[in-house]
Amino acid sequence: MFRRKKKDEAVEPVSGAETPEVSPEVTAPEEASTSPAVSAAPAEVEESAATAAEPASGRGNRVQKVGIVSSDKMTKTVVVRVDRLVLHRKYRRYVRRTSKFMAHDDLGSTTGDRVRIVETRPLSARKRWRVVEIVQKAAK
Repeated sequence: MFRRKKKDEAVEPVSGAETPEVSPEVTAPEEASTSPAVSAAPAEVEESAATAAEPASGRGNRVQKVGIVSSDKMTKTVVVRVDRLVLHRKYRRYVRRTSKFMAHDDLGSTTGDRVRIVETRPLSARKRWRVVEIVQKAAK
């Protein structure tokens, strides 16, 4: 039947009229100076796209999770319980799944606090997460 056009293919004219081809020539410096708005616009778009995709630290997007501190008995380490809902394949109901992560804690969070953790390099045998912020303190 009909075939979709790929993005790389050129669009053929419908009528017999020919369209002039545009050659990718380098413009002279005086031509570029007459139209600075045209040449500056794509550069601004590229800059904003690069800064939006990449954070200021240049480390890429790290996985963040929000959970509840279930244990703070270690020195500068907390155990964070992260709950998520998973759709059961057979019964089509949501089932709660829990994961526990050991995280490095310089902020001093206590049991019951809701914290945000971010993945980091291995800090010990089981510690690969770091507490970034305390979202909500536990009720006393």
